[in-house]
Amino acid sequence: MTDLLAKNAQTSLVIVDTGCANITSVYCAIERLGCRVSISSDAAIIQSADKVIIPGVGTASQAMANISAKNLVEVLQNLTQPTLGICLGMQLMTDYSAEGDVACLGLIPGQVLPLEAKGLRLPHMGWSTLTKTVDHALLHGLNSDDYVYFVHSFAVAPSEFMLASCDYGSQFAAIIGKGNYLGMQFHPERSSSVGRKLLQNFITLSAADLATK
Repeated sequence: MTDLLAKNAQTSLVIVDTGCANITSVYCAIERLGCRVSISSDAAIIQSADKVIIPGVGTASQAMANISAKNLVEVLQNLTQPTLGICLGMQLMTDYSAEGDVACLGLIPGQVLPLEAKGLRLPHMGWSTLTKTVDHALLHGLNSDDYVYFVHSFAVAPSEFMLASCDYGSQFAAIIGKGNYLGMQFHPERSSSVGRKLLQNFITLSAADLATK
């Protein structure tokens, strides 16, 4: 564990200040893993980081308005380092969200639609398991009986870019990825040891891990 923390300390990670809630809890989760972590909306700082996280809690329309106001749309669209969207941040990576009828960043093809819970309570709030759909370094060590924590009413529709799914009334994409862009619908920072494992996997991702994904 000590060696891992020492290795993490060599990694610089920036959490994008999207003007949304939940940034502090993500910051604390990454800090506990030993990374040099900061929160910023400065383009130069974001572009120079080894890893980038796009967090978010709230509505897609307001988040996109915030990102546009900070002149970060093109910055985020042109990142080359591993970049992780969490919860709303993952939804913002797609092409379109029905939550506010808004165009998103277009980083990973897909659409965000109302979650078809089929009578189950909304929002989907609580612990659920994931099903891997492909092998990916981000999912290393993830087991079928591992639970992660969700809070959402909208979800990304399944597609070829789905790395793991979840079922809550209907199947939806729980983890997505294309190239250096990755997204988690759930909150790894609230998902105990499983969340720490997944965040650690993200921190240690290399260009080779993403080259063919």
